[in-house]
Amino acid sequence: VKELMVCLVVAVFEIILAYLEKRDWKEAFFCVLPQRKGAVPLGEANESSKHALSGKEDEHSDSESN
Repeated sequence: VKELMVCLVVAVFEIILAYLEKRDWKEAFFCVLPQRKGAVPLGEANESSKHALSGKEDEHSDSESN
């Protein structure tokens, strides 16, 4: 648990340092975040991500209409 906390603190610190250099939160976040995580900014998701999200929304709205 302690190692995880240290990793998170380091990641946050790196994002803040990147922001101070770039003056852009989005750019700072995505230059620090590992690419293997597959994160994309909101509104820029690929088609499979959009489809997965819309499927979840459809399931949620179906349960509300009953």
